[in-house]
Amino acid sequence: MSATTIRVEGPAPYDVVVGHGVADLLPELLGEDVARVAVVRPASLPEVASSVLEALGATCTALDLPVPDGESAKTATVAAGCWEALGAAGFTRSDVVVTVGGGATTDLGGFVAATWLRGVRVVHVPTTLLAMVDAAVGGKTGIDTGAGKNLVGSFHEPAGVLCDLATLATLPRAELVAGLGEVIKCGFIADPVILELVEATDPADLTADSPVLRELVERAIRVKAEVVAADLKETGGADGHPGREVLNYGHTLAHAIERAEHYGVRHGEAVAIGCVYVAELAARAGSLDPELVVRHRSAFARVGLPTTYAGAPFEELHDAMRVDKKSRGNQLRFVVLRGLADPTVLAGPDEADLRAAYAAIGGPA
Repeated sequence: MSATTIRVEGPAPYDVVVGHGVADLLPELLGEDVARVAVVRPASLPEVASSVLEALGATCTALDLPVPDGESAKTATVAAGCWEALGAAGFTRSDVVVTVGGGATTDLGGFVAATWLRGVRVVHVPTTLLAMVDAAVGGKTGIDTGAGKNLVGSFHEPAGVLCDLATLATLPRAELVAGLGEVIKCGFIADPVILELVEATDPADLTADSPVLRELVERAIRVKAEVVAADLKETGGADGHPGREVLNYGHTLAHAIERAEHYGVRHGEAVAIGCVYVAELAARAGSLDPELVVRHRSAFARVGLPTTYAGAPFEELHDAMRVDKKSRGNQLRFVVLRGLADPTVLAGPDEADLRAAYAAIGGPA
């Protein structure tokens, strides 16, 4: 099957290549005059990394930069270690960082590329569904602090993204399902066909070699590509559209849950819960029909994602949500829906509605 190329427009346009067995296309995405490539990848992915290093080694010097798994990689200490390695290797502005791994690796590696010499090229090779449809596209990079997730970072668009769906064949089922959280989110905010495909397909048939999964991946990437091309740095959209903020649908509570669970919950699982929460909130604020709230619950639950949460008191999550990047001063702001694929921003919702929505998803009183 041939590769699909999705163009992300903007000040620095780039291609997202999607297909099965497309790893050999990686050198084409690097650009010209590359002497060194630093491969940032989890220490737990030696097989995938070795194939990438071997492919790159034919044309340039490849530097292997293994980092911790998951969110534990997204620290200032790990980033500083990468900077020191780049310095020791004589990394220049004509060289390229390649990330190989999931969303955390993409966030960290993109941040390292954004900050080394004030910005060098980066190419992402996501190996999880979540990274393919979310972290690898759009140019957001970041690391975590004790105060919250992704609070330190930069906008740094990649030079290219290579999504080899063959890498999903070895992905644990729970990780694949978690990635569908971001996919289904895209269905609610922009592309209802995604929801129709999910609702019409047996979840067991959503496998790495499934044509339906490939269509879902491509549709989710196109949603993100269109949004970031119109509003790269979250300055706002036209005609009342939230702009890039729309991609954070469900994320305000999701990030609070991740923090409360010490990042022991998968991001896509937290996003599913967060989307159901804001649907409940929007219904209480009078902007969303109850039928669409039910559809939120059924769509996420159909693929095996959680739609309830009772792991922390409201006050703890409320405090965490106050440091969310969408907040303005002391005012909480949520991306909500007025209807299917009709997003807006709800600023300063009533605390009674916030509490009632949390109770509706199973939260303790």
